[in-house]
Amino acid sequence: MDDRPELQRSLIGRAGEVAELVRAISAARSGHSELVVVGGPAGIGKTALVEHVLSQHGSDAGLIRAAGVSWESDLPLGIAGQLLGAHDTVLPDPTAPEAVFDTGRVLRGHWAARQEREPVIVIVDDAHWADVQSLRAVRSALRRMPTQRILVVLIARADPHELYDVGQAHKGLPLSVLRTLEFLDGCQGDAVRLGPLGPQDIRTLAREAQGLALDLPSARHLCRHTRGNPRYAVELLRELPPETWRDWRPELPAPARYTEIIRRRLTECGENAQCLVGACSVLGEDTPLAEAAALAGLDEPLPAVDQARAAGILTATIDSGRAQLTFAHPLVRAAVLTGIDLTRRAELHGRAAEITENRGRKLTHRVAASTTADETLADELDRYAAERASAGEWSAVADALVRASRLSIGRATREDRLLRAVDAMIGAGDVPQAAAFAAELESFPSGTPRDVVLAYLAIMRGRPSEAETFLAEAEERCDAKRRPELMARICQRRVLHALGRWDGRDLVAWARRALELAAADDPSGIEAEAVLGLGLAMAGRSGEALGAYEAAAAVLPGGAQPQRFQVGRGWVDLAMDRPEDARRRLEAAVPTVYRMGSTRISLWAQGWLARTQFALGAWPDALETAQRAEARLAEVHIELVRPLVHWTIAQISALRGDWTAADHHVREAAADLHHYEVMLIPSCLARAQVAEARGDYERVVEALSPVAQLTARESIDEPGFWPWPDLYANALVMTGRLDEADTFLALHEERAVRRGRRSALARLGLARGRLTAARGDIDTARREFEQALAHLDNLPLPYDRARVNFAFGQTLRRAGKRREADSVLKNASDAYATLGARTYVERCERELQAGGLHVPRSAAGMARLTPQEQAVANLVAAGATNQQVALELFISVKTVQYHLTHIYAKLGMRSRSELAARFRDSPPAG
Repeated sequence: MDDRPELQRSLIGRAGEVAELVRAISAARSGHSELVVVGGPAGIGKTALVEHVLSQHGSDAGLIRAAGVSWESDLPLGIAGQLLGAHDTVLPDPTAPEAVFDTGRVLRGHWAARQEREPVIVIVDDAHWADVQSLRAVRSALRRMPTQRILVVLIARADPHELYDVGQAHKGLPLSVLRTLEFLDGCQGDAVRLGPLGPQDIRTLAREAQGLALDLPSARHLCRHTRGNPRYAVELLRELPPETWRDWRPELPAPARYTEIIRRRLTECGENAQCLVGACSVLGEDTPLAEAAALAGLDEPLPAVDQARAAGILTATIDSGRAQLTFAHPLVRAAVLTGIDLTRRAELHGRAAEITENRGRKLTHRVAASTTADETLADELDRYAAERASAGEWSAVADALVRASRLSIGRATREDRLLRAVDAMIGAGDVPQAAAFAAELESFPSGTPRDVVLAYLAIMRGRPSEAETFLAEAEERCDAKRRPELMARICQRRVLHALGRWDGRDLVAWARRALELAAADDPSGIEAEAVLGLGLAMAGRSGEALGAYEAAAAVLPGGAQPQRFQVGRGWVDLAMDRPEDARRRLEAAVPTVYRMGSTRISLWAQGWLARTQFALGAWPDALETAQRAEARLAEVHIELVRPLVHWTIAQISALRGDWTAADHHVREAAADLHHYEVMLIPSCLARAQVAEARGDYERVVEALSPVAQLTARESIDEPGFWPWPDLYANALVMTGRLDEADTFLALHEERAVRRGRRSALARLGLARGRLTAARGDIDTARREFEQALAHLDNLPLPYDRARVNFAFGQTLRRAGKRREADSVLKNASDAYATLGARTYVERCERELQAGGLHVPRSAAGMARLTPQEQAVANLVAAGATNQQVALELFISVKTVQYHLTHIYAKLGMRSRSELAARFRDSPPAG
């Protein structure tokens, strides 16, 4: 079956899958035969992917095609017959014991002859319906052609649950199909699995398919409804009027074709099953069996459940001893629900409100049953929202208040509820949905509540000047004695504004004022208290910070609020050299679904968890955490957290030598002086650490200069939070600005000593050791480095230790202490290798080569060079400038020029290009 949404359109969201198939074609073209399964559900774009890649990269190949169909799935050697159809070949008797082997031999003979003229690509579409004998024969043939130019691509729905389109029934798969699935499952190591498209991909699809500009909330809604399936998304975009997408969470139907399939299958079920399925569609996608049976009026619902399951409409699970019914797909529920007339549907929602035990769902059903404005119901929703707000469950708050606003009669009440709904959306981290309402909010009469919400939105978007304007106007208008709860909310926004500005003193002042004004269960006070300890630590009052968190822990509310305290305390733990405690707390703060937590808080937790994992040497975990946060950021657009997330990915990529990824994430982390400091600092650190990995210390200084020039410095310079001072000081030394480095270091060393921050002292000790050595005092420099390493004793910070050892060894080598340098550099190299820091393993190797000990024999002609000359020649031949060589080998530019003169003379050449050519033709060993 052709599952292409539309071949003429460019592929969307499939860059990784395209690259995998292109690699397989390239391997086959070079004489490495392969079998690849392209798998995924119907409509996901499997055939479109293969055809796109073939059109772009397979024009020189000979194509052999076959396709399975359901009614021939048990036809022995049916697919093999298609593959050999033009050759008048008599296939072996399928019942013969050697049928598979003999068929494979026949296929091998035809393919071998053809691949001598051109690469051969064999395509079997809908391979899930192929007979297993043919597939085994194909694989048997391929196994005996390992160096032939053959690629076999099986396009299949390799999961039993994917074998039918949504809503189609299957009462059990034939044995022949089960055997085929078993075969395909054995090929999964060579699979290209197509997953769902994401919301941004759906936006692109809407634009290309219909010329429709979907906002991100609408794209997310359509993505969830279709489970990211491009076929279903395109069908709905074509069938629904454009104004559908202007509403907040519109009720979406299923595509017409699938609606027809599902309703036909439903009519084949008995009356009880139809009633049960209809009841489930009203109750929601995941429904307790007891509630569904009560709404359907069934005393014995299990026979009806069995019928619905056999029809492929419902699935049943047991969760904590309670049976739950779930639709096979959101589109199934939509097709059923839209088939119930509006009067009947309102009646069912009314009864569901009486049956369900969950208060939130009860109110949702009452809203669905209402047909006009209802101030009483709106008031109930408002009270429910207030309860959820006390627990920090902002998504539930937003939903309830939007519904309350729509049921409200008076304009002022309606606007007030919508303002508070948007405020809750921002609290939940749903900035795109809040932004979608921004234009409507800006049309409201100017007032303090509106300004507070718009300030909140500006903070999440990383716009400090805009936030300051709204907050200043709100403060001026608000009478704290008459509206203490509103002033408490303003103070809480000031807390977030101060966090963005990385101003601990200001944060503490506003947090304490919020606590004075807020009632005990007011979310403004609770959220302010959650970051009070962080503000104290930012201001250098770490003892008070710990005390504040200990006191808060004793009276923590339930619900999602502990998530906020865990993030703040984890952040402080990391700064205070307690990374393992930080990891435990930040891991607990990441989940949002189970505890109804905030995406905003979860992203902060993931950003700092990734930094903690990096510090602990768990780089694969750090990368996974940061990439997960990156994917979520693409959906929620919380700019305030963006640079923090990309910083970690950029740094790890650079240390691993993946410069393309490193540069990409430096760009993604970009921020400047118009942004918040909490954005600017990690952005500058990402640029600086990538530059340091390249050995470009001038760029390190340039990258960190905006941080060094900030005027409000107290919290920015607080040791432990942002590891920029040692990076900057080291770069100053490496670029010859010794006096400037000395002055800068003295200030930060004194503060780190007062705070007792051992990791900061170790990092600063690295720069101090370099500086002391650069001034000619190698003995004192040695003591500085040894003290730096001592500071790291019993701290689980392997990257910091490797970095100190690298600088120590490089300094010893520069001072002529080659044997001692060799030992220290080997320690650094081993640590970097364990971490996977390939960039620094290579730098260590160059240092060891320059030192002259344990250097492998050079190739012909290179043996006449000294170890230092060989190191210089290596770098120059690779394209480095004299300045870059000097920085890399920690020598002067004049020394590089001196070495180059001797290199040219010894090798009988006159230019860098000749040197590069010599290395290409006869590279040095090792």
